[in-house]
Amino acid sequence: MQVIKYPDPSTYKSILERPTMDNSEIEARVLPILHAVRTNGDIALKDFTHQFDKVELNDLLVSEEELKEAELSVPDELKNAINLAYINIFKFHEAQQQSPNPIETMEGVVCWRKSIAIEKVGLYIPGGTAPLFSTVLMLGIPANIAGCKEIIMCSPAGKDGKINATILYTAKLVGIHKIFKLGGAQAIAAMAYGTASVPQVYKIFGPGNQYVTSAKQLVTKHGCAIDMPAGPSEVMVYADDDSNASFVASDLLSQAEHGNDSQVILLARSERFANKVLEEIELQTNSLERKEFIGNTLKNSKIILVENDQQALNIINEYAAEHLILATTNADELAEKVINAGSVFIGGLTPESAGDYASGTNHTLPTNGYAKAYSGVSLDSYVKKVTFQKISKTGIQNIGNIVEIMASAELLQAHKEAMSMRLKATQN
Repeated sequence: MQVIKYPDPSTYKSILERPTMDNSEIEARVLPILHAVRTNGDIALKDFTHQFDKVELNDLLVSEEELKEAELSVPDELKNAINLAYINIFKFHEAQQQSPNPIETMEGVVCWRKSIAIEKVGLYIPGGTAPLFSTVLMLGIPANIAGCKEIIMCSPAGKDGKINATILYTAKLVGIHKIFKLGGAQAIAAMAYGTASVPQVYKIFGPGNQYVTSAKQLVTKHGCAIDMPAGPSEVMVYADDDSNASFVASDLLSQAEHGNDSQVILLARSERFANKVLEEIELQTNSLERKEFIGNTLKNSKIILVENDQQALNIINEYAAEHLILATTNADELAEKVINAGSVFIGGLTPESAGDYASGTNHTLPTNGYAKAYSGVSLDSYVKKVTFQKISKTGIQNIGNIVEIMASAELLQAHKEAMSMRLKATQN
């Protein structure tokens, strides 16, 4: 990890750059995939699956037999853990439901807003270097609570032509029955455009690598909505000299093992503490299986020494991390001053991995600085907020002249007349 000592604010943007490929290069690779799927449907999907995943598929849809087989193969201990996580995640998201609240803006004029579920949604579940069955919980639970009528899921198959058994078990648990053996940009294209096998959806959810992220952004040009530009995972940890160096190292490593394009950043208050963390990283890495990923990620990662909390907060809000861990003694106070982050983990006893799996919050979060403008997935992500209004005779008399004056000022005569006719009709 590169150590940067007490940087000048003018350098923040450059030192906080993510390790991403050139977007134009990625788009150039993704666009032909989208076009092929849009044009040739299932044939293109099977060709790309063979090309990229080295799998020959006759059927893209997971069968009922495969779902039953998967359920039997998942250990009971893991099932119990998933079921408990399900309860916490369901509880947190169910509490986000909102009932209509009619407001009488003036006498006789009543307005309200109602949440209506998006009818057709598609969930993308990564399954390459790590089978992210936890993401099935994070995306499937709020989709069902919201009441989406059609929920489909895509996840890449392994060399055996099957999706990871735990992913399938979790999908069945949350009520997803249409599951397709598709990964990468081709899966996004299938859900966005629809094929003979894969239904077209109105909105696509789920994280992925830079190709998946690019595909999601590109299909928005053709009318398909997406949750957010969620790409490679990242974490920023802020620690002081009283923080637990082994905890901090474990938090950095838990993100570093995601993949080669992930990034981890430590903000430390002293070089002495930074060195302790580096020692812990080396020690803990030796016992981890994904050493290769970790090594590559750490090459793109940094330790930044800061002089005080204010400098740390400035960097925190500039970086806008997907995951932000405040491991300092005054973490509660600092948390109130965070304005840009996907999800915040407060205190040394709150690891990011709790949010990844079971605390209840959603782990599908904005990356690459998008936390400055985007929220993570929530129940709101699966609904549209539709406004309603109703005006009585009294309301027409109260609001009518206001509308006439404003419409006339904008030279929109038909708008004025639509109100004027109602004013005349309600005067008696």
